[in-house]
Amino acid sequence: MQIYFSIGLSYQAFLPYYQGSIDKVQVFDEQGRCIWISGRHLRKFLTKEGIIGRFCLTLDSHGKFVSIERA
Repeated sequence: MQIYFSIGLSYQAFLPYYQGSIDKVQVFDEQGRCIWISGRHLRKFLTKEGIIGRFCLTLDSHGKFVSIERA
């Protein structure tokens, strides 16, 4: 299953997730559903501007994380 969502999180706003003091990032997919993603899955996308863009989250048939990529 693939889920598409957009995120616009500044560098400063993402720091608690990067440091592990907050675990889950709340986003809404393109159908308006609320999704919680572990901040560790988004770390590789962090730039000095933050995490900004459209992403594709892939889940297996049991709803478990497989991958996340820029869309």
